[in-house]
Amino acid sequence: MSNRAEPKIGTLESETHIPSGGAPPAPSVVERLFREHNETLLRFLRARLRSDADASEAAQEAYVRLLQLDRSDQPSFLRAYLFRIAANVATDMLRRKSLQARFAAADEQAASSAGAQEEALGARQQLHLVQTALNELPPRCRQAFLLRRQEDLATAQIGERLGVSDRMVRLYIARAIEHVQQALHREDGRV
Repeated sequence: MSNRAEPKIGTLESETHIPSGGAPPAPSVVERLFREHNETLLRFLRARLRSDADASEAAQEAYVRLLQLDRSDQPSFLRAYLFRIAANVATDMLRRKSLQARFAAADEQAASSAGAQEEALGARQQLHLVQTALNELPPRCRQAFLLRRQEDLATAQIGERLGVSDRMVRLYIARAIEHVQQALHREDGRV
């Protein structure tokens, strides 16, 4: 146990002043901030965190960080800084909870049934079939289909890009759809 006396929350600012330049805010200033703004701070944090317990924890952490400041300024600065600290603590808490939820979801997903894994494999195989079928198409036919499906262009716009009529674009797209459907049906017949 050390002989050094710890400053109490009720001490005067002059009693806790450290002449080495930057001193943390005096506990009396922080105590005044607590008395005058704690309820507002808690409401602010409850709105962000949607939990009384989390709001109290974040407020407490904000006060601790405020007491660790390397400089002391006017109370209005400290009030704004307190709320900024509290907002940062709340954001950190929300991020931590979000990460925990993502890890929990990933764990559940990893433990999913073999049926879901088979379904994903089937979907990848179908995608491969579609890509193969599209690669079998003549270049303009494939390009017209991809411009329609991927870029959602109107047939007139596709015609302008390819230098063909609107009617020809529709024909290209119809051929592409028919070719892909036939490839999928052939594969279904094999399974």
